[in-house]
Amino acid sequence: MSVHEVPTWFSDLGTELTLLFQKLPGSSIFLRYIKASYQDDPVRSAVELFLVLFALRYLLASSYSTQKKNNLALTDKEIDELVDEWVPEPLVAPPTVFEEQENDKRPVISGATGPKCKLANGRTVTNLASYNYYNFLSSETLKEKAIQTLRTYGVGPCGPPGFYGTQDVHIKTEADIASHLGTPACIIYAQAFSTISSVIPTFSKRGDIIVADKAVNYSIRKGLQISRSTVRWYEHNDMADLERVLTQVVKEQARKPLTRRFLVTEALFEDIGDIIDLPKIVELKERYKFRLILDETWSYGVLGRTGRGITERQNVDVGSVDMLIGSLAGPLCTAGGFCAAGAVAVEHQRINSPSYTYSAALPAMMATTASETITLLQTNPEVMNQCRENIKSMWAQLDPRSEWMYCTSFIENPMMLLQFKPEVLSARKWNVQEQEAVLQEIVDECLVNGVLVTRRKGMPRSVSAKDFGFECMPSLKICITGGLSKKEIEKAGIIIRHAITKITRSKKS
Repeated sequence: MSVHEVPTWFSDLGTELTLLFQKLPGSSIFLRYIKASYQDDPVRSAVELFLVLFALRYLLASSYSTQKKNNLALTDKEIDELVDEWVPEPLVAPPTVFEEQENDKRPVISGATGPKCKLANGRTVTNLASYNYYNFLSSETLKEKAIQTLRTYGVGPCGPPGFYGTQDVHIKTEADIASHLGTPACIIYAQAFSTISSVIPTFSKRGDIIVADKAVNYSIRKGLQISRSTVRWYEHNDMADLERVLTQVVKEQARKPLTRRFLVTEALFEDIGDIIDLPKIVELKERYKFRLILDETWSYGVLGRTGRGITERQNVDVGSVDMLIGSLAGPLCTAGGFCAAGAVAVEHQRINSPSYTYSAALPAMMATTASETITLLQTNPEVMNQCRENIKSMWAQLDPRSEWMYCTSFIENPMMLLQFKPEVLSARKWNVQEQEAVLQEIVDECLVNGVLVTRRKGMPRSVSAKDFGFECMPSLKICITGGLSKKEIEKAGIIIRHAITKITRSKKS
C-alpha cells in the first residue's frame, strides 16, 4: 500500500465501522442522544466520556492487594533485638532534684490521723496539714456509725449509680444535703475532684460561652477544657472587670444565634483563700442573663452559722445560684462531691454526667458519714465556733507579727495561705522555684520542732500561666483544727513564725 492510498483506506474503514454500528439495535437512538447532548451541554458530554473511559480502565486493570507488603523480611532474632532496643516515651517528666529531695524527706503518718499524729519514725507531732477542721476523725459516734454501715452494706456498691449502684443511703444523703442548703434537689458523686469537672461539660458544649475567674482551681479548669466551650476570663475577684467582660460578651453575641452562657467561679478560692462578693455576682449574672455555676468545695461546711456556705454567710438566696457544687471530702471528712440545683438540672446529670454515669457509686459508709457530719454541723454549732476561735489565735501569731509573710486567706477560712510580702520578694529577687525551695525549708524546720504543715501544691504551670495568663504565687499552707486547745494553737503559731524568720533571714538575695 502506497502512501497516497492510506487516507482512502481509513475512509473506507470508517464507513464500514459506521455501517456495522448502525446495524446494532438502538444505535440510532444513541447517536441522537450524543448529538443533542453535545449541542445543548458539551461539558456534560466531556464528563460522561471521562467516566466511560475511567470505567473501562478500572474493569480492564489487573487486580492488586490493598495490604501493604513488608518487603523487608526480619528473623525472629532481629525482631527481638528491635523490641529490646525500643524505649517508650515517658508518661511524665522526670523528677527534678528539688522534687527528689522533697520526696526523700516526706513525712509518713503511722496510724490514725488527728490533731496529734504519730509519724513512722516514732515522733508525735501537731498536725496542721489536714482538712480535719472539726476533728470529726476522732468522733467515736461517727466511727460506730461507719462500722455499722460497713457491716450492713459492705465495702462498696461495685456499680455505677444508674446500674445497681444506688442504695437507700445515697438517696438519704442527697435529701440531707438538699435540705441543709435549701435547694429543690441534689446529686452526689463518688469523687470530689471530678464533680465540678464533670458538671461543667454536662451543660456547656462547644459554641457555648463561659466567663470564669482567672484564679479558679485545677478541677474547674479541667471542666472548662473538657467542655470545649468558648472561655472568657476576668481578673481575679475584680467585679468591674467581670462587668466589662459580660458586657463585651453580650455585645458580641447580639446578632449571633442564641447560645448557653455560664458564669463559673469559686466561693472560697483554693489557691488564694479569699472570698467572692456573691451579691454583686448574682446581680451581674441576672442583669446579663448568665447561669451561675458556683464551686463551694472549700466553703461548704466552713462558712455560715451552720456551715451552709457562702449563701448563708452573705445572706444570699440559694435559689439565685443555678448550680452549687460542693465537696464531702474536705471539712466533712468523708468522700465524694455533690451538685445541688433544680430538679431538672439534677435529673439531667443522672443520665449525661460522665463522672456519675461511668463511675462506681459512693460507698455507703461514706454516704452515711456525710449525713451524720451534716447533722452535727446543724445541731452542734460549737464545733465550728471552736475552730473559728483557733483561727483567730493563729492569725494573731502570724499575720500581724511576721515581717516576712502575710496571709491571703479570708479571716474565717481554716486553711491559711501565707505568701512572702512583695517587699521581701523585691529585695531578695526570688523567682517561683526559689520561693518554693525556701517554703520547703520552712516546712522542714517546723517539722523538726514538732509541727506538721505543708505548702500549697499548685496546678501544673502548663495549664496556668502559659495557657491562661494567671499563676498563683507559692504559699505556705496551714490547716487549723478545732481539736487543739487555744494554748496549743498559739504554741504552734509561735513555732511557725520563728521557722519563717530563721529560714528567711538565712537566705541571701
